[in-house]
Amino acid sequence: MKHLLSLESLARADMDRVLRDAARFKRERTTHPRPLTGQTWALLFSKSSTRTRVSFEVGIHELGGRPLFLNAGDLQLGRGEPIKDTARVLGRMVHGAIIRTYAQQDVEDFARFAGIPTVNALTDDEHPCQILADVFTWEESRGPITGRTVAFIGDAACNVARSWIFAAAKLDFELRLASPPAYQPPPEVLARAGARVRVTADPREAARDADLLYTDVWVSMGKEAEQARRLQEFQGYQINAALLREARPDALVMHCLPAYRGKEIDEATFEAHAGTIFRQAENRLHTQKAILHWLVS
Repeated sequence: MKHLLSLESLARADMDRVLRDAARFKRERTTHPRPLTGQTWALLFSKSSTRTRVSFEVGIHELGGRPLFLNAGDLQLGRGEPIKDTARVLGRMVHGAIIRTYAQQDVEDFARFAGIPTVNALTDDEHPCQILADVFTWEESRGPITGRTVAFIGDAACNVARSWIFAAAKLDFELRLASPPAYQPPPEVLARAGARVRVTADPREAARDADLLYTDVWVSMGKEAEQARRLQEFQGYQINAALLREARPDALVMHCLPAYRGKEIDEATFEAHAGTIFRQAENRLHTQKAILHWLVS
């Protein structure tokens, strides 16, 4: 049985297939196959969401299935039922599950005990669907990402950065992570990615001649108590016109959203690259449809 729990465990051939099929599902949105016909897929969310929830609900519907949104706080999970028990119940009633939660172990335990295809729609460790959509957005604009340079500016220990690390290892592009020392990835994660990942505290060094500048919020969900300290420590790690001048003249700028203008990216740079950023958001739909199709085929 197939699951998408981590980019690290996703085979390169499967990643290539998802990226290829995403283009097809986007191109043939009204005529593509409907492989989820007659199926119900649960969306089990412990974290708030706009793009992830809407793109998966619409995607399941367009693939012929029925999405069933379940807020974890409304279930017995919210009263302490173990995830493995919830999994064994849902696994007998629905055909697949998409989970957005805090602990990576919860997603992995759910997949183990439910016995149905399971998708990691975000945990504190990884955000694989986001990065697959990001790579698809790059490739539909500029061709293969292999051999290119991606500069991630900001919290390099966050889930999005970690999934970029595993993508670099699989797709053979250079990833540069610019972050204050306290927010750099653990050495053991970097060791698993190989030589294609570089870490620096200097955002200008990371951005120099990069093909893509990427950022995420400085205060991720669950880190709100650290907001004041983080806002202070990330000063100087903003994507703006000055930093963009260090990159290649035709560099793309991406943000996985939501964006806090004036913090991780300034207003002018965000709006100048809004076409790419919102196409990146749209591509969550097409890429996730490709993921679901891969899971059931």
